[in-house]
Amino acid sequence: MARETAEQKPVKVKVKTDIRDGQNKETFEFTTFGRYYTKAESSYLQYEEVLEEGTIKTIVKLSSKEALILRSGAINMRMVFRLHKRLRGSYRSPYGTLEVMTNTQRMEHFFNEEEMTGQLELLYDLTMQGAKTGTYHMIITFEEDN
Repeated sequence: MARETAEQKPVKVKVKTDIRDGQNKETFEFTTFGRYYTKAESSYLQYEEVLEEGTIKTIVKLSSKEALILRSGAINMRMVFRLHKRLRGSYRSPYGTLEVMTNTQRMEHFFNEEEMTGQLELLYDLTMQGAKTGTYHMIITFEEDN
């Protein structure tokens, strides 16, 4: 029985997030290293983020219709994105689990196999426990790390 093995490519990852809440705008940016691979009908990007609170392992799963971001470690979060849909997710902290809701306005992703570069762009409204926390514009770019 043949088993599908996904070739994992080492990548350099840049994550930039702009958060707008009314007139206020905050930008968070960081660069890290991770792995990119495809399995079945989906592509996966894995990377780690080191914060004061500890390390967060992130897995981004991309398919033709949706994106899923799973974060575990210092923060545990599950967010699902599908264009023009409100989808439920969760944010788990030491104080309990909160419901989050994403409402995706833009979701574009591509991967250039020849150049080994890719990008995911998400524009979404985030609601936590029923209260809107802002509009998020996240761009994750990655390229093969030689």
